[in-house]
Amino acid sequence: MAKLYERSFVAQLEQRLSVGRPLIQVLVGPRQVGKTTGVKQLLARYPDATHYANADDILTTDRTWLMEQWQKASLSGKKTLLVIDEIQKVQNWSETVKSLWDKAPKALRVILLGSSSLQLQKGLSESLSGRFELIKTHQWTYEELKRAFKYDLNRYLTYGGYPGAVVFESDFDRWYAYLKESIIEAVVGRDILLNHKVGNPALFRQAFEILCRYPAQEISYTKLLGQLQDKGNTDLVKYYIELYSGAFLVHPLEKYSTKSHLMRGSSPKILISCPALYTMHEGPKVLDDPEKRGRIFEAAVGGQLLQLPGNLYYWREKQDEVDFVYSYQGQIYAVEVKSGRRKLSRGLNVFTKQFPKALPVIITPENFAAFSENPRKFLDTVANQ
Repeated sequence: MAKLYERSFVAQLEQRLSVGRPLIQVLVGPRQVGKTTGVKQLLARYPDATHYANADDILTTDRTWLMEQWQKASLSGKKTLLVIDEIQKVQNWSETVKSLWDKAPKALRVILLGSSSLQLQKGLSESLSGRFELIKTHQWTYEELKRAFKYDLNRYLTYGGYPGAVVFESDFDRWYAYLKESIIEAVVGRDILLNHKVGNPALFRQAFEILCRYPAQEISYTKLLGQLQDKGNTDLVKYYIELYSGAFLVHPLEKYSTKSHLMRGSSPKILISCPALYTMHEGPKVLDDPEKRGRIFEAAVGGQLLQLPGNLYYWREKQDEVDFVYSYQGQIYAVEVKSGRRKLSRGLNVFTKQFPKALPVIITPENFAAFSENPRKFLDTVANQ
């Protein structure tokens, strides 16, 4: 049997758990990107005792069930690694974990993970402040899919994002059904609508389809609202985008400015989390259109920049624009994506004159593989040439 590809978060978890008194490790991210698989790879080589429990395996889970799992792990000795999967399905999970952890802080090594990122992050902020470290996983990058499934760039820009969908790529209807039912509807129906107040679920679903048609495009909240088949206001659209962003599906970028009020009041640039979400709505021949190909390539670059620590923006003044402005530890990178899409190209020069400390970076289909392999190294290497 071929060895399963191992995502980078596995080594990151392993390193953090090897220190003397690690905090609780919390793994959040979208559905179907290998969180459980990666944790089980870690469990298979963990040097001490382990205990894995999945709250999805039983009909009812309350704090008693969670206390039972904690006790079983504790009986195996200190340094035992306790993993609770689908933790968000346990009632009052964050308060219970807080209580158990505070009674014997750091006696166990603990990993918490689940498929509902919104619920996880809410519980963390309410009860576990100062007791955990967060690791965010995302949809698979070009580099990962190339290594695991021998993807080329065209295949990635058409189908990239979810490894479970790879086996269905030869049959678009099956591929589409898998993404829609096993991933998108699971997120919308179970993770969001069951746990957040949404007055019109049909309108909420329609908003997602509309957002997916604007990869790497700046669009006003008013224009988005105008495409929804119902009355509402811009606050409703912002709320919808906030929910989809928390679920790792759609991400709004603010316009870069040194004045914070201008950033908050800007129209967002919409980033979808992976190319597959665009192909779902545009069909398998999406790359035949140069304009659409350019948009999805730009979105692919932005999606990987979004996975880095730091902050990501876009910039535009009148006709001048920079596709992405990445800020980290006081350094600013002005990133221009050359994809063949027709657009004015003087924005990078205008931006770097206005912000002299910004480092210009140009990403093309030819150097995208090097960028995807190690984005931080690529940015620093190219910017300092």
